[in-house]
Amino acid sequence: MLEKPDSSVRLFSYQDDQPLEARGSLIPRRGTARLKQSGAANQKVYRSVSRAGFFALALFAFAALGTTGYGFLSQGNLAAPIVTIMDPNTQNVTTMGYGPQDALAVNSFFVETREAFIDEGLTFIEADMTKRQLRFFENGVLLQSTEILGVGAEGSWWKTPSGLYQIEQKSQRTFTTSGQVFLPWQLTFQGNYLIHGWPTYPDGSAVEASFVGGGIRIDDEAAQDLYEQAIKGMPVLVHAAPQPRDTFVYEPKVLEIASAEYYIADITNNTILAASDLDRKVPIASVTKLMTAVVATERLNLDGRIRVTSPTFVTSLIPRLSERSSVSTYSLLQLLLVESSNEAAETIAGEVGRADFIAAMNTKARQLGMMHTTFADPSGLSEENISTVGDLYMLARYIFENKRFLYDITANNILTTVYSEGEFVDLVNFNTIKGMDSFVGGKVGETLAARQTSVSLHELQIQGQDRTIVVIVLGSDNRTADIETLISYVQNRFGG
Repeated sequence: MLEKPDSSVRLFSYQDDQPLEARGSLIPRRGTARLKQSGAANQKVYRSVSRAGFFALALFAFAALGTTGYGFLSQGNLAAPIVTIMDPNTQNVTTMGYGPQDALAVNSFFVETREAFIDEGLTFIEADMTKRQLRFFENGVLLQSTEILGVGAEGSWWKTPSGLYQIEQKSQRTFTTSGQVFLPWQLTFQGNYLIHGWPTYPDGSAVEASFVGGGIRIDDEAAQDLYEQAIKGMPVLVHAAPQPRDTFVYEPKVLEIASAEYYIADITNNTILAASDLDRKVPIASVTKLMTAVVATERLNLDGRIRVTSPTFVTSLIPRLSERSSVSTYSLLQLLLVESSNEAAETIAGEVGRADFIAAMNTKARQLGMMHTTFADPSGLSEENISTVGDLYMLARYIFENKRFLYDITANNILTTVYSEGEFVDLVNFNTIKGMDSFVGGKVGETLAARQTSVSLHELQIQGQDRTIVVIVLGSDNRTADIETLISYVQNRFGG
């Protein structure tokens, strides 16, 4: 770890007029009365520090996390910091891209990352969801601290996971059609993650404290202060609580099974109940669309609309876009995930830029640890969309923990709370399994090269508890029969 540089910053307090030398302390901007610490402990202080750009951030090493055998490095450029991961055995360094990062859910790693940003004089926003605190640092100096009053609802596209992000857009007042409210002083990062003030209805009245729409909510005064200082490209460092440890233990009772490429596990506590070769690469067909949906939620505004130029090089079993000029992004997700629309997949990718979108799919796969996966198109039609049952489990679990609303869409459930129902009615759900009430979400696929494929979630009673089980089947000749066999195996072996 680099030695901390001597600080040249002096803080002066009205209470004692004694200078304090420290970085990361609250110093309101000179001449701006609004910039203050929100909450119970409001203390007025002044600073005498000139505004400066980002400093280059030298390499520093973090302690290894758990038993992964990996340490962490960070370095920066003039635009924003770059966090990288180093394998201490091979000294290979890989970039931790911007986006959700499980490592930042580990408190010690998050704190060291934040302290390194402060020590190197970076300008950034910190959102600590565990402490319900949002802070703004300029050149390593804390200028604003405020209470987080609300967060994105569990399972919604606004729920913000731990990660390193960048401000992408700013809007003084945005109307969200899904929530039917205005969001003031909105900062957008990673497509659909937000920081904003208190939402109001169209008649001007404020929403109730129990309102679940929107992202990271702070009070209007603090939101305006932050909005005025934030610029596009500014880093946002987010720390959220890791998933609680599940202590449920399976007690085997009976048989072994034999099936095609398969994987069945408890998605809550990560227990593998049965699996074939975890690393055998095979085509996955329209299961690809799960990653298409993930990238769409991280690159596009689900509350916005996309102009439709129906692609001529793909077809869908149920064409729905040929006579439309535009469709909401959320409605395209419904077509993508419920009816497995190839047209919707290409329309979504085209909004970003097809090549860039496919590249983003592969980048996301690497971020999730899907090292045996390659995506060649957003629809799954190409036999070059390949993965393994082990990699697809990583994707299934990421969606379950961070974007559970996508599973609700795949089950064609009407999303409650603030969500709209979409523009299409009478959708034909290709994902449901006839006669199987346990299905709660997932995606199927089928091509000549991949044969029948599926990733599905099921709610089962195991040893008197409701458990969510993920079943993955690749290269199947009878997908429904294989899923039934695997579920029966779990119920018989571990107790229904």
